[in-house]
Order: sequence, then structure tokens, then C-alpha cells
Amino acid sequence: MKRFIVYLISMFCMLGLLMRSVSAADTVKVGIILPLTGPQANFGEIEKYSFDLALEEINASGGINGKKLELIMEDDRGRSEVGRSVVEKLITKDKVVMIGGGYSSSVTYAVAGVCQQNKMPFLVNTGSADTITTSGWDFIYRLNPPVSHYADAVTTLLAEKVKPKTVAILHENSQFGTKGAKSFEKICRKAGYKVVLKEGYEHGGIDYKPVLIQVKQLNPDIVYMVSYIMDASFLMKQAKELKLTPKMFMGGAGGFTLPEFVQNAGIASENVISATLWHQILPFPGAMDYYKKFVRKYKKPTMYHGAEAYSACYVIADVLNRAESFMNMDIKKALSETDMMTVFGPVKFTTWGKMKNQNKATTYVVQWINGKLEIVWPTEHATKKFKYPVDWMKTWGY
Repeated sequence: MKRFIVYLISMFCMLGLLMRSVSAADTVKVGIILPLTGPQANFGEIEKYSFDLALEEINASGGINGKKLELIMEDDRGRSEVGRSVVEKLITKDKVVMIGGGYSSSVTYAVAGVCQQNKMPFLVNTGSADTITTSGWDFIYRLNPPVSHYADAVTTLLAEKVKPKTVAILHENSQFGTKGAKSFEKICRKAGYKVVLKEGYEHGGIDYKPVLIQVKQLNPDIVYMVSYIMDASFLMKQAKELKLTPKMFMGGAGGFTLPEFVQNAGIASENVISATLWHQILPFPGAMDYYKKFVRKYKKPTMYHGAEAYSACYVIADVLNRAESFMNMDIKKALSETDMMTVFGPVKFTTWGKMKNQNKATTYVVQWINGKLEIVWPTEHATKKFKYPVDWMKTWGY
């Protein structure tokens, strides 16, 4: 009897191991790294919701050749050291077949370094510092454009409509801000606009009046800002308080395109323009459907960060469906052969300029008009006419 009980226990244990093995075999694990807490959590939430929305649709349509796609979400908290730690855990403990996500440039660069060292394919969907795809890393692929190209559409708008003579550039001091500011400074110098000030600040501050007073004294035609959400909001609120009135306030994407910008900055957000990478009215299949599904499910609007994440999830599924196996070299090969349309636009990874495995994507200009983010440039995609010149004192109610 005793032997029989031992036999039954061993059989149950073996059955349990078998069930776990079958369960694991029926799931394809992919690690996703996002800032789910901390100062960048607003962005991380939009991207997580978008990944979740795409994941539900992908699995409902058959998943990965009949297997369920499983996304293991890890919170990097917006800190590089945390990003390195969680990606090592995803690779060594969770045994994921590839990595996705990547919001802030600093964290994404750190994560990319770990992935390259471990020969782990990493599809970046938002981290934009040029160095992520100019470091020669062959396991790193990026869906979104590099920050040096964020201002491409802004450049033509300035040349054709605003025609400024002087520019002041303010930027937060991470890779995103410094690289974005440096790229825009080059654009200005090439176009013949005098850069009267280029000043960095620590991300997360609350008092920007000292640097804004400098800007007011210099009286530039354009104030260009590369900022995250809270910085963007404080900068515009304090510019309003100081009655700083250039010809145009311009954002380099980032915080200036989030719905929270209007909520935080209030009337100070009105008529501010920004570079952006996406809008739901663009003629990409499924773009408006994605936007409506997101709003219906989460009761809030989405924007380009969400479209990047949603599209990245579909690229991941496409890659894994095409890969000959889930070995790293086969996934890398499938990534390199990607050529598909997403709600974010075409996705094809190529080498151009100093970029390696970098998708090319078009940029646009948006403006906050009556509390709504409208495309104003290029004109063939415009939802509203560009409002310029702006009477800031009237706009702000003075």
C-alpha cells in the first residue's frame, strides 16, 4: 500500500511537470520593458494599454502559428539601472525569445546594450536617441524614427510659413533632450536662423522662470522646447505668467502631444505647435479603428506613443510567425526581412546614413486648437489650418 501511494504521488508530480511543459510549449514569451511607475508612467500606461489591445486581437486570430503570444511586462521606472536589471531577468529567468518596448532613450540605450551583449533581438518602439541605432548593434531594431529626424516636418513649416530670424532652444538633459536640441540647432544654423540661446535643464524641475526670463530678454522669434510632460506643462504655464510672447512656441514631440499637456497647462497650451509622429486621421489602414477601440476600452485618447506600441506588437507577431524557429538568429533574420504596413505606417528595417536596422517614418506638425490636437502640416493631411501669427496675450485672456 505504501509503495502504491508513493507511486501515485510520483505519477501526479510527473503529470504536473508534463502539464507545465505543455503549457509552456503552447506559449511564446516576449519581454516588454516600459516605465509603468515614476515620472514617465503616463507614457508607459498608454503603451501598455496599446500592447494589451494588440495582444488580445493577435491571440484571438490564432496567435503565433497556433500558440498563444505572452507578453511579460516589466517596469523600468524610467531608470537605466532598473532597465538593465529587468531585461537580464527576462533573458535568464523568463527565457523570452525577444524583447520589445523601450520608452525613454536613456533606458532604451541601456537595455539595448544588454540585449546586444546577449544576442537577444530587441524591437524598440519609442526610445529615440540616435545612438540606439548608430552604435553598430545588429540585434537592435527600431520602429520609430530617430530624434534627429523628429523636426523634419517642422523644418519645412518654418521655412514656408513662419520664416523666423532668431530661435531659443530649451531641452531636458537626458539623451532625448540633448540629442533633439543638438539636431534642431543644426537645422537652424543650416537654414540661417540665429540660435540666441540653447539651454538644458534637469528633467523633473518645477521652476523654469530663471531660464524663461533669459529667453524673454533675448526676445527670439521661436521658442523650441524638447521636454517630457510635466516639464512641458510647467514651461508653458510659467511662460504665460511671464508674458513671454515669441512668434511661436514649438515642442519637439514628447510631452507636448499628450492629452495631459492640456489638462496640466490649461489655456497656456492653446496654439502651441509640436512635431509629432502620428495622428489617427492619417491614411494608414486601421489607424482610426485603433484610436476608436482604444478610446472605447480605456475611456481616454491615445497618441503616437500608443500607435507605436500597438504596431510594434503586430510586428513582433509577424516576425515570430515567419521565423523558422524561436532561436535568436532565426528571429533576427525575420526582423531583417520585415516589410509590412501597420497603423503607424510602413515598417521596413534598413541601413541608411549612420543608422542600422532603422525604420524610416514620416513626421508631422500638430497644433493645440480649442483644446484638440490637430494636424496642421503638411497641408495634404491637415485637419485644421495652421493658426499663425498668434496673439498670445489675447489667447491667454490678458
